[in-house]
Amino acid sequence: MDETDFRFMDFKEIVENLIVRDNSPSIPEAIERLFNDIANINRDSMAEIQDAQVEEMAVNLWNWAVTKRVGSVISEEQKAKLRHVACKLVCMCEVSTASEDAIRRQILMNMKTGKGWVDVGNAMMADGFFQAAMVGLEQLYCKLMQRASTEAYITLQKSAMERDLFKVVSYQAEAAIALGDFQRASSCSLRCKDMLIRLPKMTGYLHILCYNFGIEAYKQNKYDESSFWLSQSYDIGKMDKNTVGPEMLAKVLRLLATAYLDWNDREYCDKALHAVNLANKEHLNPAGIFLKMKILLKSETANEELHEAVMEILHLDMSLDFCLNVAKLLMDHEREFVGFDLMKIICERFKSSEDIGKALLLHIDMLLQRKEELLAKEKIEEIIIGHRRGRKLKPELVSCFHNILWQKAARSFEVQNYAEALNWYHYSLRFYAIDKTDLDLAKLQRNMASCYLHLKQLDKARASVREAERHDPTNIFTQFYIFKIAVLEQNSTRALRAINTLEKLITGVVPKENALRVDKDSPVTLLSLIAQFALENGQQIVAGKALEYLAQYSEDPQQVLSALKCLFRLALPKVSQMSESESRKKEMDRLLACLNKAVLKIAHSFHDENSTEDSTVNEAQWFRKIAWNLAVQCDKDPVTMREFFILSYKLSRFCPSDQVILIAQKTCLLMAAAVDLEQGRKASTTSEQTQLLNRALEEINECKHIWNILKETGNFSGDPCETLLLLYEFEVKAKMNDPLLDSFLESLWELPHLESKTFETIALLAVEKPAHYPSIALKALNRALLLYKKKQSIDAVKYSKCVRNLINLLVPDGVPSTELCPPEEIWGYFEDALSFISHTEDYPESETLWLMVKSWNIGIYMYGGKKYVSAEKWCDLSLHFLDHLGSLKRNYETQMNTLYGELVEALSKSKGSVFNEE
Repeated sequence: MDETDFRFMDFKEIVENLIVRDNSPSIPEAIERLFNDIANINRDSMAEIQDAQVEEMAVNLWNWAVTKRVGSVISEEQKAKLRHVACKLVCMCEVSTASEDAIRRQILMNMKTGKGWVDVGNAMMADGFFQAAMVGLEQLYCKLMQRASTEAYITLQKSAMERDLFKVVSYQAEAAIALGDFQRASSCSLRCKDMLIRLPKMTGYLHILCYNFGIEAYKQNKYDESSFWLSQSYDIGKMDKNTVGPEMLAKVLRLLATAYLDWNDREYCDKALHAVNLANKEHLNPAGIFLKMKILLKSETANEELHEAVMEILHLDMSLDFCLNVAKLLMDHEREFVGFDLMKIICERFKSSEDIGKALLLHIDMLLQRKEELLAKEKIEEIIIGHRRGRKLKPELVSCFHNILWQKAARSFEVQNYAEALNWYHYSLRFYAIDKTDLDLAKLQRNMASCYLHLKQLDKARASVREAERHDPTNIFTQFYIFKIAVLEQNSTRALRAINTLEKLITGVVPKENALRVDKDSPVTLLSLIAQFALENGQQIVAGKALEYLAQYSEDPQQVLSALKCLFRLALPKVSQMSESESRKKEMDRLLACLNKAVLKIAHSFHDENSTEDSTVNEAQWFRKIAWNLAVQCDKDPVTMREFFILSYKLSRFCPSDQVILIAQKTCLLMAAAVDLEQGRKASTTSEQTQLLNRALEEINECKHIWNILKETGNFSGDPCETLLLLYEFEVKAKMNDPLLDSFLESLWELPHLESKTFETIALLAVEKPAHYPSIALKALNRALLLYKKKQSIDAVKYSKCVRNLINLLVPDGVPSTELCPPEEIWGYFEDALSFISHTEDYPESETLWLMVKSWNIGIYMYGGKKYVSAEKWCDLSLHFLDHLGSLKRNYETQMNTLYGELVEALSKSKGSVFNEE
């Protein structure tokens, strides 16, 4: 059995096992396997199986899929895949010999499979099955014509076929919609529409289908497509009003009108109005009436025509809420003339309704917005009187009523019309006297007290504040008004008690709604007002107490610094105990922001004529030390560490330039420059690196200036600052390709105090990307070696590392670089190293081995270049290094001697070329 047969037999077994299962966990896997394999199976692969057997297998699989309707067994997508497999199997059977029933089965299966794919969102997959169904219908038609049965029978069969054709075409329209192909979808729908003459029972189905297409297009803001589908839906629905009722037709027309309206083009307003008028004729509905008003307003209809439309609405006996919504719509579109007219009629028509309060409040709000205050007050009186006589506002409307009054009072207060503000507050108070509903009565009394104070009516203000205190004694604003009245009454004891109470509320014994805020009504602002008010009224003792508390909460620079010092004292122990984490990073960032604020405040005080120099210096010293300590704690976060050092440096500039401060400034700038250089090495872009290097150079130059001043204050011979500055400046200039680099180095070479390590560092920096100065590196390494040799006791380990760096520079990758120096000079460095090794036992064996390998590789390189004399010389040198190996000599001796022998033998064979070496 070949591979194809085996695949089908395996496929057949999966089908047979699947249809006998009920609810196995492996069912989804089996379905997926069948779906993937069906693409690789054809009729040739099941030649040994008859069509009848294939059909039976397909039908069994189909029926099993259809019966598994419970979602927990198989999903709709899995069901579509099973239908797909079954349909493909059936279609593999011979069509020319198939019976009419078999063809009908294939048509049905293709139709339902395609529809299944459309329903699960795979319209692309569905199209092939619909095409197959169309082909099947043509084949069935041919068979019917060939059989030439009775005319009645043929007519009956053709009618059934046309129903199937209708379904296939409608399914194709659905698929086209899913694929965004409007042209094809519209073509299919129009074809179905033409078929309705012979299939009138399908009218309702096609009507709903087009309606759904219209909704979907509307959701996607495709108003042109939406209007087409909705128009089609309406036209089709009219064809059979027994199936499609007037309510549905009106619904379609309203959506059509909405689509025209949202198209946002004046030319479609007339179409929208026509559609909504048709809708209202079909079935009158509040939604249709409201939509008509929206259309009329958008089309800028004249007030007279709008008024006629409103009168029509009133004649239709619409609900109160509907009428109010129309009134709001009119007012929102600035049609006050019609809107107010409608409100008058509404209030009169619904005056006996229990919901009349809604209309009255809306009318009042509209009148106040249009500054019709006298009419508004009449309506307010009407509400208050009606409430007293039993025509009560509903609870949800009471708060709305108070809110309208308070907003109007606030607007009057803002323009300093305090008497008018009191009038509006009195309306609210009168209503509260009738209906003891929830109300912030304390706030109302405080607002009234404020108005009385501005009007200098102290007795009335005192009465209002007394009421406010009775309802809300712990409110900061209540205490504020108690204080003001006490001061005006010259009652110092009462005023002080109010301030003490206010301070307690501010410091935490206060409800959440009265917590500290930063707006103009904040407690700090209240303290400022209290102090000012007391001074204006000659109450110095009271003012002193207020100023005492103001010092705690004021944004005055000195007070801010005191608050920040307290914050750092609390935060620093906590930060020092925190392990490295995101929380610690956030805390450091927060402290960094606070220090920046401290710098600004100290700078402000420093330039403030009213501020004393000593106090500013003391504050700067304190924050300078804090910044320093925080920088030290950020050793694992160099970027943040730099920021703290820079802040410490900035703060130190407000301090006297004594030796301690100069040393601190020097250290801060050195650390900042070091961080900027390190970040510059890691920079991902050239521009970022340049920015960091330039910043480092500024810090280096500033540090050099400070260092020069500092050296005059004492002996700093052991301080590495000058060396570090030289190295930092060299790195910046080298990496930025500074044209003045050579002149900078001329003075550097002659400095007597530089050590070998410094020159080695210069050599490394000279070739560290993007710098590339190998000649400088060579010169620096030579000077380093010279300094090592001048010492009485040479450090062989350090000397060997320097030798390695120099030779690596001259012989990169085993190839001598003649650009830096001639071969003889390179040879000289090896000989010097060998000589040094010969006279010391401390030279690291690993470095001797490295020199041996390096010289051998050079010899091999020379041999490859047919420089046989040089090759033998270098390899012979390698053997000399071998002689100085200790424990490692035994590991390499035999191998090296063997290789050298082979090299000598090769050289003897090539002796004719030896004399042509140069």
